[in-house]
Amino acid sequence: MNPDTSSTNPARRFRRHTRRYSSSTSGNTRASRPASIPDDLETHGSTFDSFGFPQALLRGVNERGFKTATPIQVDVIPIVREGVDLIACAETGTGKTAAFVLPILERLLAKRTPAQIGEAARTAVLILTPTRELAVQIEDDIQGFAYHTGLSSVAVYGGAPSDPQERALRAGVDLVVATPGRLMDHMRMGATDFSGLDVLVLDEADRMMDMGFWPDITRILSELPTTRQTLLFSATIPNEVMARARAITRNARKIENGARNGPARTIDHKAAMVPGSEKTAWLARFLRHEQGPVLVFVRTKVGADRLASRLVAQGIRTTALHADRTQQQRSAAVAGLRSGRFTALVATDLAARGLDIEGISHVINYEVPSTREAYVHRVGRTGRARLNGTAVTLVAPEERRALNALVHELGISIGEPAA
Repeated sequence: MNPDTSSTNPARRFRRHTRRYSSSTSGNTRASRPASIPDDLETHGSTFDSFGFPQALLRGVNERGFKTATPIQVDVIPIVREGVDLIACAETGTGKTAAFVLPILERLLAKRTPAQIGEAARTAVLILTPTRELAVQIEDDIQGFAYHTGLSSVAVYGGAPSDPQERALRAGVDLVVATPGRLMDHMRMGATDFSGLDVLVLDEADRMMDMGFWPDITRILSELPTTRQTLLFSATIPNEVMARARAITRNARKIENGARNGPARTIDHKAAMVPGSEKTAWLARFLRHEQGPVLVFVRTKVGADRLASRLVAQGIRTTALHADRTQQQRSAAVAGLRSGRFTALVATDLAARGLDIEGISHVINYEVPSTREAYVHRVGRTGRARLNGTAVTLVAPEERRALNALVHELGISIGEPAA
C-alpha cells in the first residue's frame, strides 16, 4: 500500500514515526546506557534479524531502532508463533508489547495475499487495555512496526470522539486496540465484527480487574469466537488474576520473566523520612536539582492538582494527570513531559500503566503506596529498556510501619536518597 493514499480509508493506516520509544534496546533515548546491565538481560543476544520476520515488518523494526531482543521477547515470540495460549508475568519496561505485537503482525501478513493488501479487513486481533494512554501507546507501537505492511488498526477508547472509531470499525481493520467500556459501546451499536477473530490479548489484566472491568471483559469474551489464541500479560499476576486467566485460556503456557510481582532489577529504591507538612518543600528542592523528566505519584485527583499548583508556585515546571482531565489535557501533559516543557508530572495511579516516556530518571511516591501492585506499577515507569532508574518514597513518621511492611513483602532493599 502507498502510505500517501491512507486518508481514503477511515481505518487508521500505519505511518512512519519519527520519535523513538524506550521499549526497545535502542540507543535512541535521552538517558545514557547504564554502565552495568543485569547478566540475564545482556546474555539474551538474539537480534531481531535472527527471528526471520518478513522484510516489510523488519524494516519497521529497524527504523524504530530495535536491535537486540529482551528476555521476554525471546521467550514470548516463539510461543505466540505456535498459536497456543499464554499467561505471562513480566517486569515493566522489558518490551512485552513488541513481544506479542511482532509475531501477531507476522501471522497477519502470512494470511494476506498481495491482492488483499489495502482492502477492507475483517478484524483478526483484539487487544484490551485498562487505560486510554496504554491503548494509544500500543497502537502507536503497532503502527511504527508495520508502517510498510499495509495492515490497518484503530484505537478505541473513551474521552475521544466515537464517530471516527465507529467508521473505522465498520470499514474493517486488522487490529483493534481498545478499553473495555468504549468497546462495549461500539458493540451495542453493532459497529464491530469479531467473527473472524484469531487472537485476543489482555494487557495489564490485574489493573483491569482493579478498575472493575472484569464484568465487561466477560461480556466481551462471550461475543468472541471460542476458537482463538488468548494471550494475557501483566507485570503482576496475583492469585485472583491467575484464577481468572486460567478460566479464559486453554492449556496456557506460563512465563515468569524476572521477579514475579516485583519491580525491575534496574530500579534503585530509596526512602526519605519527611514529615507530611514538609513533603512539598522537600520535593521542590529535589526537582530544582533534577533535569527531569520526573513522575510524582499521589493518591487522589484533588491531591494531584493541589501539589502541581504548589510546585508551579515555587517555580517548578509541573502539570497534573488524572482521570478528571480531558483527553486533550492528558495528551498535552504527556507530550509536555516528553518534550521537556515540564520537569515533573504529578499523577494518580492512572499514569502507572501505559506511560512509556524516554529517560524518566526518578519516580517519586509522595505517600507510601497502599499495595505492592501499586508500588510495582508506579516505579515501573523508570528503569525501563535496560536503563537504570531510581524510585524515591517520601515517608512521614506515621507511614514508617506501612513502608516496612511493603519492603518486606517486595523483598527489596531500600536506602536513603542522596542529599
